Amino acid sequence: MERFVDIIHRKKLGGELSKEQIEAMIHGYCDGSIPDYQMSAMLMAICFTGLSDKELTAMTLAMRDSGSVNDLSAIKGIKVDKHSTGGVGDKTTLIIGPIAAACGIPIAKMSGRGLGFTGGTIDKLEAIPGFRTDLSTAEFFQAVQRTGICVNGQTDDLAPADKRIYALRDVTATVESIPLIAASIMSKKLAAGSDKILLDVTTGNGAFIKEYDQSLELAKKMVAIGCHAGKQTVAQLTSMDEPLGYAIGNTLEVKEAIAALHGQGPDDLMTVCYTLAAHMISLGKEIAYGQAEQEAKTAIANGSAWKTFVAMVAQQGGDISYIEHPKKFPQAHITANYRAETDGYITHMDTEGFGIAAGMLGAGRSKKDDCIDFSAGIVLHHKTNSLVKRGDVLATLHTANETLASAALQRLGYCYTICPEPAEPFALIGDFVEGPY
Repeated sequence: MERFVDIIHRKKLGGELSKEQIEAMIHGYCDGSIPDYQMSAMLMAICFTGLSDKELTAMTLAMRDSGSVNDLSAIKGIKVDKHSTGGVGDKTTLIIGPIAAACGIPIAKMSGRGLGFTGGTIDKLEAIPGFRTDLSTAEFFQAVQRTGICVNGQTDDLAPADKRIYALRDVTATVESIPLIAASIMSKKLAAGSDKILLDVTTGNGAFIKEYDQSLELAKKMVAIGCHAGKQTVAQLTSMDEPLGYAIGNTLEVKEAIAALHGQGPDDLMTVCYTLAAHMISLGKEIAYGQAEQEAKTAIANGSAWKTFVAMVAQQGGDISYIEHPKKFPQAHITANYRAETDGYITHMDTEGFGIAAGMLGAGRSKKDDCIDFSAGIVLHHKTNSLVKRGDVLATLHTANETLASAALQRLGYCYTICPEPAEPFALIGDFVEGPY
């Protein structure tokens, strides 16, 4: 039997590993026969020499098969999943899921909690009193069949190899490897069981990957994995050079999503949501993008997307009186305003900095068992290239603690650049990537 140290050496020198070697590596790490120190060496070798598409697909499928793989065949229709690589103010799932479901696309989605700036999709939904994200498999299927959509929490047996490997990457400086990022994301998406996959790959100063070329490379890698695995997969690049929408923080983002489902969301949020929803509808109905986009806009205009969201909340135990009357949501005890220090145009917004400030206010968690303050966060009043005057309120902070508010206000001081002339506008929607399928 070949020693794992020899396999590490081969990869270190840029050699290609076989499907069997990669499967043995994932299995061995999960059962403990390959120790952390050897897996760490392999991950570092991958960081330096990369993975071919063949290796990457084999690794992703081995990680997928390390746990249970959902069988959604009992749900009629073409199931389309969506994944975002994340950002600040990203509440798109709460909007595009109901849009797509209202247009006849079954949405059987498993989402995660947030670790970092703000909560993930599950945290946002749990800001609605009573909303359940721990449905059994039977309840999950029943919810999709009744309302066309269910967003449930990820189970522990979904791609467990990814959890183990990610924890190791986090402490060995191997997180920022495009092949490893692609395998991590796609192992979970493939295990989730949908027929087709849409990837929202964010890019810019508030995204996980900030350089556009690297974001495009990640998109291409993930699309290739999905297609090689037999799932039609497409990716849309979207900008995260400023927070998406005006709300950052769980309850605040739910309220903004409610406004968007009534057609009253901020322009940037509505543009991104219509684009992503159209791709989902196009995949699920196998129709042209333009027709799918019109269906998405009609679902907002005729109220069917909103009714689908209400039905989803009710089906999953949420108190619909809160979403029907958003003023019922608990308010933060303390608010504080950040004001412009000079006249001029906002030419740059440090999106990651806004996320850090929201986390400081209690909207996120630094450890997975931290509690989130659902009411904490930031509401922006101006975006890039807005003309402001000294003393104008640029952002309102929401928190339960004056000390946290003071610290976050200081942090916001580094988040804005104001100049006499406006900046060149950035493109909100970037490349669309699809592979041979």
